[in-house]
Amino acid sequence: MKPRILVLKADGTNCDEELAFAFKIAGGIPKIIHINDLRSKKENFKNYNILAIPGGFAYGDDIASGKILAGELTSFFSEELKKFIKRKDTLTIGICNGFQVLVRTGLLPFGTIGKMQATLTDNDSGHFECRWINLRIDKNNSCVFLKDLEDQIISYQVAHGEGKFFANNKTLKTIEQSGLVVFRYIDKKGKPTKNYPENPNGSLNAIAGICDPTGRIIGLMPHPERFIFKEHYPNWRRQKIDRPQGLSIFKSMISYIKEVL
Repeated sequence: MKPRILVLKADGTNCDEELAFAFKIAGGIPKIIHINDLRSKKENFKNYNILAIPGGFAYGDDIASGKILAGELTSFFSEELKKFIKRKDTLTIGICNGFQVLVRTGLLPFGTIGKMQATLTDNDSGHFECRWINLRIDKNNSCVFLKDLEDQIISYQVAHGEGKFFANNKTLKTIEQSGLVVFRYIDKKGKPTKNYPENPNGSLNAIAGICDPTGRIIGLMPHPERFIFKEHYPNWRRQKIDRPQGLSIFKSMISYIKEVL
């Protein structure tokens, strides 16, 4: 049985087709659904196994990145989301703008819908960053579907103006102690870094992506859906890229759902 993926779209979203295609290549059945179809009850979260919130600029990122879409989700779908994430056969991923949405709903870092406990704010550089960067998948992180990829170094593209992960010291300490950091920006030596340009936004503790305590909700600023063929990487010939490093995430999500269905 193939997992069904709800790729959530709103006005301004612009990476929905790429994300749906990545899940299709990985072996799932994705469907791009506008949030208005959820509000009108034409569609329902209960019919899907994976909720995927794409990158892009939902509602033009007016007010703040992801805030309007997050407001819609917490205002109109809190109970449905609670039921969805409580099921054992579901996963949730937010990429770039989707990560911002998950943080603003409170689903990340601690799964507290309606209670925002961290933020993604303006890049320290003061401008939009669009380029390839290096990451390391944290060893012993709590994500349930990335166990086979732990401690790997990967390259993804970033494209954001508000990607700096920020939280107060208490929250940051809890995130670290709970193993919720999944991805970190790294330097040429493979070490976590806050230094620009390796860290494109100045994120605290070099955090590029996190999960919730269940390990089934994940968000990251870089775009794995832009690296699902090895030819997507600009220097794939010279560096002898043997596999598309973004596809692994989607395959791992599909495999996890198949195991629990």
